[in-house]
Amino acid sequence: MNQTFTVTGMTCGHCEKAVTRAVKQVDPQAEVTIDRAVNLVEVQSDQPRELLAKAIAEEGYAVAA
Repeated sequence: MNQTFTVTGMTCGHCEKAVTRAVKQVDPQAEVTIDRAVNLVEVQSDQPRELLAKAIAEEGYAVAA
């Protein structure tokens, strides 16, 4: 299932890696695509959206509802 998140606060490659790592802790098989320029994170995962959003938020990034 493809899920799209608007994530603010990502300013560099390290931020992208932190968000990717957070998602993969919830679902190691997840495919993560990030477009930092438009604050977009696309995740291919069957995990609940709430769990993925919580993992990203726990890394310190704001996830829009």
